[in-house]
Amino acid sequence: MNDPLKDADDASTPLTPEEQQDLIPSYITLRRELNEAEQANILEAEQWALARQRNALDLQFLADLHKHMFGHVWRWAGKFRNTERNIGVAPAQIRPDLQQLAADCGYWIKAGTYPPDEIAARFHHRLTLIHPFPNGNGRHARLATDSLLVSLGRPRFSWGRENLIDATQTRKTYVAALRAADQHNLDPLLGFVRS
Repeated sequence: MNDPLKDADDASTPLTPEEQQDLIPSYITLRRELNEAEQANILEAEQWALARQRNALDLQFLADLHKHMFGHVWRWAGKFRNTERNIGVAPAQIRPDLQQLAADCGYWIKAGTYPPDEIAARFHHRLTLIHPFPNGNGRHARLATDSLLVSLGRPRFSWGRENLIDATQTRKTYVAALRAADQHNLDPLLGFVRS
């Protein structure tokens, strides 16, 4: 039997043994089954998140969004992580960094510092960099970003028009764009999100 919780690729966030025990559906034995269960949950969350205008810069919304996305699959859904990861800020910095991100984006929007797509790309990058949850951070950040775009009157990003969970070339391009943004080069991410 394959381990359903084994990392999909080197850009995935590994779960602690305690977090792995918080898997809700007992029928899951394969990575494919886990992905399908999570995706079904995410489709419900998209309907919830985009059915009406939401404040994507609100910390409670961000936690609620993660809960809606993964709450049928993981008991820790919607709860900020309390363990160190291979990516992301220290657990004690999650809340202050999210508050700073919200304040920065609020200012950028009000002052017109950047065009809406650039604000959204910067928001997405910083949210993935903070990595507030045990897992699902990329998917969460993409849906949170789409919610922000909708609130700004913009269409959702296309995100390369492909599944970004599986280790495809499109996912590699996405991860490379995020890593370029880590080095203050936002151009690859801006090119990717509408490709």
